[in-house]
Amino acid sequence: MLVKAAPGLRVPKEAKPREYITDAKAVDVPETPYYLRALAYGDLMLAQAETASAAVPTAGKSGKKE
Repeated sequence: MLVKAAPGLRVPKEAKPREYITDAKAVDVPETPYYLRALAYGDLMLAQAETASAAVPTAGKSGKKE
C-alpha cells in the first residue's frame, strides 16, 4: 500500500527505525499491524486516497453564461 506521513511528521519504517516516511514522497509498505496502526492513529495517510480525492471534479458551475 502506498502511504505518506501526515503533514509535518516523520514516521519510522518498521524494520529500519533510522529511516523515515515523510510527507514529501509516497512509499510502498506492506499491510502489517505496524503500518495499519500508524494509519489508524493518523500518523500515515493512504497516498491513493489523497490522489483520488484531488481528482474528483467539483459539481456546480459550468463556466458558461446564458
